[in-house]
Amino acid sequence: IFSLIGKMGRRPARCYRFQKNKPFIKSRYCRGVPDPKIRIYDAGNKKASVDMFPFVAHLVSDEKEQLTSEALEAGRVAANKYLVKFCGKDNFHIRIRAHPFHVLRINKMLSCAGADRLQTGMRGAYGKPQGLTARINIGDPIISVRAKDTHAPILIEALRRAKYKFPGRQKILRSTKWGFTKWTREEYVRGRKEGWLVYDGVNVQYKREHGRLES
Repeated sequence: IFSLIGKMGRRPARCYRFQKNKPFIKSRYCRGVPDPKIRIYDAGNKKASVDMFPFVAHLVSDEKEQLTSEALEAGRVAANKYLVKFCGKDNFHIRIRAHPFHVLRINKMLSCAGADRLQTGMRGAYGKPQGLTARINIGDPIISVRAKDTHAPILIEALRRAKYKFPGRQKILRSTKWGFTKWTREEYVRGRKEGWLVYDGVNVQYKREHGRLES
């Protein structure tokens, strides 16, 4: 009979859609947590220089909810597949911004013959870890993609397809910033020209005017 417990399927994500309790993370007290389904958070040309991809679009949540690691992985696969097909694998950089740290619990019930003698109902109903989810607020970015300006419509379509993998409502926003930096396009171009923004891989470093005097 107990072997049947392991064969039960995952509970549907609608059961865990809303943020109800305090954050419950994996720790030395909460052990035996299964690994998240999503293992890759950056895909595409993730080592591309910050100067290479000026355009960026974000998939932003419009609800306070929870997104399971399975949904995040499905959204990443859907967007990545479309981008590879229509952009080419070296012409974009996609980043999953939400990380699943919150542990979901399930109070497993037996539903086979003779289970009534084994079950205790709601006695000791504190559940076992079942999966992981990300806690999302209104306005939180879920996925960000950067590329060249010519590929902007393809990026937006890829994010639109990823939306179908998530519950609730999301918005696709075209950013005014340069790539994954926090600087607008005008500020970025001026900063690079004047030297107070310095190349740093996929981002830039801001060099303050005060500090040591250069000899």
